[in-house]
Amino acid sequence: MVRYTLRHRLFSGGWSKSIRRELFQRGNAVGVLVFDPVNDTIGLVEQFRIGALQDENSPWQYELVAGMVETGECPRATAIRELEEEAGLFVDELVPICDYFVSSGGTDEKMYLFCAMADLSSRGGVYGSSTEGEDILFQVWSCEEALAAFGHGFLNSAAMSISMLWLQNQRLRNVRVSEEDC
Repeated sequence: MVRYTLRHRLFSGGWSKSIRRELFQRGNAVGVLVFDPVNDTIGLVEQFRIGALQDENSPWQYELVAGMVETGECPRATAIRELEEEAGLFVDELVPICDYFVSSGGTDEKMYLFCAMADLSSRGGVYGSSTEGEDILFQVWSCEEALAAFGHGFLNSAAMSISMLWLQNQRLRNVRVSEEDC
């Protein structure tokens, strides 16, 4: 946590008075929606999340494959690393979805979202890093089942919501975006 005392330009002209703000410097993260276009399925991870302890459904959340960008690593490389760690997948094709600030009123964390194309016909299992205390279940869902769960508020993180809306749009348009490098 870093405390700043600063001034900024005002919309009406001039400068603000000195204001004090706190910033949680978390770093950047990636989220990867794993999509099998042939079988019309997606892969999601299920894991315990302390931030969802008060959730009315469960602190066990269904999420994208995700992780923090390490120093010197680009978001694409992080996505590839996390796909192997959390889902046992080795992919080359990553389609960028978007990037956004998670909550710029209090943190500098930026989330980079990708879609990974993969054959999920014989996938699923328990993954994660035991040294990081991870116990991650990678599951394959039909797109219809996932979109219905999203529509009922069951898949409710921001990254999940953005990715599901993107997937729904892509399925409707049946368009694939070209791959970008780091």
